[in-house]
Amino acid sequence: MQKIFSADKDPFTDIIGQEAAKRQLRSALLMDRNIVIFGPPGIGKTTLAKNIAKLLPTITVNDCDFNCIPSKPVCPSCRKPGKKKTRKIGGEQRFVRVQGSPDLTAEDLLGDIDPLKAMKYGSMSIEAFSPGKIFKANNGVLFFDELNRCPEKLQNALLQVLEEGKATIGSYDVDIMADFIFIATMNPNDINTEKLSDMLLDRFDVVYMSYPETAELEMQVIRKNAGSIVKVPEHLLALIVRLIRELRHDDKLEKVPSVRASIGLYERSQSNAYLMGRKSVEFEDIRDAVVSVLAHRIRLKPSVKYLESQDDYVRKAFERFIENNYPDIASAKMGGDG
Repeated sequence: MQKIFSADKDPFTDIIGQEAAKRQLRSALLMDRNIVIFGPPGIGKTTLAKNIAKLLPTITVNDCDFNCIPSKPVCPSCRKPGKKKTRKIGGEQRFVRVQGSPDLTAEDLLGDIDPLKAMKYGSMSIEAFSPGKIFKANNGVLFFDELNRCPEKLQNALLQVLEEGKATIGSYDVDIMADFIFIATMNPNDINTEKLSDMLLDRFDVVYMSYPETAELEMQVIRKNAGSIVKVPEHLLALIVRLIRELRHDDKLEKVPSVRASIGLYERSQSNAYLMGRKSVEFEDIRDAVVSVLAHRIRLKPSVKYLESQDDYVRKAFERFIENNYPDIASAKMGGDG
């Protein structure tokens, strides 16, 4: 780990910008800290976590569900005497994702009895235990997306493994080790969340991410991640990014558009141009996609949402944006079907 994350060269090449977050992440990983990446949606939190897994070297493990290292077996099967079949797994194969949701169960994380194994070994045999994602991430990366959607009961299930590197399987009264890099994400704008206990939060370091630092960086992100079917002139790409970035500072919005909105408007403007038989995007192609792409990606503050719909707000905000920043375009017709 030290060799990977202490090098002068930026190891996180999948993410453009976010230099402060990358520096904090490298610092935390050097000391094997548990990490929560805290930030709004669409800024690359998942991409950053996957980038970490890609950096891990290929290793040899036993051919079991726990990815046991031959010299340090943890699962009941590998701890038995005898020669074991092995396989090689790369960093990306060692990435295990858990999606936080109210439906998530302890069995998803820890595991449960496999009926077929129970028939073979007996229901009370440890060999009948089928591991959950915590153990499948052994010797890899456990990525817990939207940790603050995790029910309180499951938060308690995480406490032991994060503190001690092992989990007790209650049905068998057996401790099984689990060694992994733990990376979670939290979205501060999500209102449908659970309160995280102080005991759980105390086991993390928080790395903060936000929207791209500059318009130029956001344009680079779009060029790298968006699809392309027709040409988008640079001045119209700049218009898209400037619009989105101004909306992020709109004091009437409770929820603002993410980078996915920038990418969506960039791609939909191309689709509109393509359907009109053009090889290059024009202003009206952006105008005609604005409401479809942005209206559901914002949330108006209570003082505003009862006065007008989000569709109307986006349409009027776009018109004001053009009038204030592009008077030459504003002089033309601003119609369109939204």
